[in-house]
Amino acid sequence: ARAERNPRPPRSVFQNGTESSSAMLRAVLARAVRPMRTAQPVRHLNLHEYQSSALMAAKGVNVPVGYAAKTVDEAVAAAKKIGDAEVVIKAQILAGGRGLGTFTNGFKGGVHIIKTEQVAEYAGKMLGQTLVTKQSGPAGKPVNTIMIAKKMELKREMYFSILLNRPDPRALVIACAVGGTSIEDLAHSNPEAIVKVPVDMAKGMSDAEALTIVNGLGCTGDKAAASVQIKALFNMFCECDATMVEVNPLAEDAEGKLIAADAKVGFDDNAFFRQPEIFKQRDWTQEDPKEVQAAKFDLNYIALDGNIGCMVNGAGLAMATMDIIQLHGGKPANFLDVGGAAGEEQVKGAFNIITQDPSVKCLLVNIFGGIMKCDVIAAGIVKATKEIGLKIPLVVRLEGTNVAEGRRIIESSGLAITSAADLDDAAIKAVAAIQGH
Repeated sequence: ARAERNPRPPRSVFQNGTESSSAMLRAVLARAVRPMRTAQPVRHLNLHEYQSSALMAAKGVNVPVGYAAKTVDEAVAAAKKIGDAEVVIKAQILAGGRGLGTFTNGFKGGVHIIKTEQVAEYAGKMLGQTLVTKQSGPAGKPVNTIMIAKKMELKREMYFSILLNRPDPRALVIACAVGGTSIEDLAHSNPEAIVKVPVDMAKGMSDAEALTIVNGLGCTGDKAAASVQIKALFNMFCECDATMVEVNPLAEDAEGKLIAADAKVGFDDNAFFRQPEIFKQRDWTQEDPKEVQAAKFDLNYIALDGNIGCMVNGAGLAMATMDIIQLHGGKPANFLDVGGAAGEEQVKGAFNIITQDPSVKCLLVNIFGGIMKCDVIAAGIVKATKEIGLKIPLVVRLEGTNVAEGRRIIESSGLAITSAADLDDAAIKAVAAIQGH
């Protein structure tokens, strides 16, 4: 069973070195805002390839020999430790498409098979640089670590994943005898080749279920040994509170031994207290600085492509606010849910985060006071506006608990804050403020 803390809007799950798999919140946001920035939702742990590989190895999964290096000297030492004439050097960033990426210094490719004597040269061109890929966004991601891995002689490549399938209380295992390429393309061109096996997490994976998956993968080696590997991956998924484990490719070597050649792992953020050692590995340098800052204030924030900043309490109300802004000809610049117990410091933090975005030309606050009291929010709005020296128009709609006192605080503040009677009025005034700003 999954540990649950405070309910939150669904967030997308991120994996090591690759794109998100089930970007649930973003898919819903997309109905109000197109296009969106490539922004990473906060507090879903994303491990680098070398970290995921170490975790899998600890759980009994076969992985390629590899070592992380943060300096050129460490990279050279890792290659010597492997002891082969050739090694694989991989930039470690939390975005996919590394092999076809380009560094901002002009160096091409984040993954190379090279001779051991070339490690120092390649490491020097990669470490401390920024790698831009199709999935990193135009700003790219900093390369602070590289992985030196043993070059594997692989006979076959397959696809394997385990997903937390929310409509079903069971985990869903997806397997395909063809791997090393996009599973989305395979699903479109050859859907019958994909095997799907739901597995009860409370009972664990049975021998029969593991064998069904092994047969679906078309394993040519020892099927009993292959079943052990499949079970090890499933056990890791359950024991680590993962939301997704994707191995692409899951490969066979010349002896038919299964090897997790590359992996993506996403973890449930609500399991932070149960998985402290895993969550300690989080690389904050790979994430949007605004979203990192939002996490410190316990705010749910996602940057979008509009120009009207939004601060709302409640995910549903935030979605409705963005829809109404769009309806009246505006474009929301962000999703920001302050939750049900925000205080003055959180309001100030939210204002700071939203106004860091230079595209924001107006700020709309929409609060329905229930547990959260309108007067507390109003005091926080006034304080934040004064302390940060807000230079853009501010539209505030308050309703609910202590709304009369909240409105009095706003009106008596002496600040240029536009009050709105309802959500429609707020959106109309925010759009008008943009046009006149």
